[in-house]
Amino acid sequence: MSDETAAQLYHPGDVVPASGIYECDCARAHEYSTDVKGHRFPPLRHDCGGQGWRLKSATPSGA
Repeated sequence: MSDETAAQLYHPGDVVPASGIYECDCARAHEYSTDVKGHRFPPLRHDCGGQGWRLKSATPSGA
């Protein structure tokens, strides 16, 4: 995982750049999503104050 990928904020509907676990960017960090490279990010829950997703843990290569 590159530092750039981990720091990047991805919005709902964006294409997932790397498979892994993503965390919403709100201060509560209460929502996680497991996403697959090439798919699109899901919407955030209606009660989430965040704007998008940040990579928390990348899937190991070849997994």
